[in-house]
Amino acid sequence: MTLIAQITDLHLRPRGLACYRVSDTNMMAERAIRSLLAFSPKLDAIVMTGDLTDRDDPREYAVARALLGRLDVPVFLMPGNHDSSDGMRREMAGFPGLNETSDGKIHYAAMVNDVRIIALDTHVPGRPQGQLGREQLTWLDRTLSADSAPTLLALHHPPALSGIEHMDAMGLLDAPELAEVLAPHEHVKRILCGHLHRPIIAEFAGKVMTLAPSTGHQVELDLSPDGAAMFRFEPPAYFVHTHAEKTGLVTHMAYVENFPGPYHFFADEGVTWPGDEIR
Repeated sequence: MTLIAQITDLHLRPRGLACYRVSDTNMMAERAIRSLLAFSPKLDAIVMTGDLTDRDDPREYAVARALLGRLDVPVFLMPGNHDSSDGMRREMAGFPGLNETSDGKIHYAAMVNDVRIIALDTHVPGRPQGQLGREQLTWLDRTLSADSAPTLLALHHPPALSGIEHMDAMGLLDAPELAEVLAPHEHVKRILCGHLHRPIIAEFAGKVMTLAPSTGHQVELDLSPDGAAMFRFEPPAYFVHTHAEKTGLVTHMAYVENFPGPYHFFADEGVTWPGDEIR
């Protein structure tokens, strides 16, 4: 079985500073790293789908290098709208694939056991929206056509709409062009995205698109047409994508925090449940 964790939207800040003055994203990212290191069975790789930093600050990338450098499996990065392609390439040099470019954008493919990861770059300088561009889409079509390995396509901006209006306004500008490329390729088993700070599942181009929640704060679930851009401290989490011949690709959500448990289910007759003695 292949296990690939997906973390996203860490929004790391220079040491001692909070994101939006109230969200201690560095502390929450530290907890996520501890959870990933403790995950059992051991993960095969980790995909980080953008917004590694909050302001594309070299001090934030230094925090990122210290955190991610503790992971003992390959970590695949791609920029979000809060990062930059040049900043990530320069400050995170040495991580897989970051020196591969198309029209200045970071893009690459990598095999993790029997699963292929394709990382794409949706960053647009100075804009919150995302865009792949014709050159990167051409490369993607050529790469998908090269073989039929089960593929996870990873990018920051989701190509499908969520119904959260203020986030959809910052979506992927060339989503129709991406759909045209993806539609014929049945071996694309999942589209992995971030950006929305919520666990969301949608369909796009006949594929399953999964948006992972942030390891920090989450966007308010407000589906009203005029919903304000707000966030709250719902439990931080990440996704674990598993692939095996028997199951195909399955996605699980894992919480960063430690909750009470685990407890055994008592199935045998006559077994006393905890608390029965005081009922």
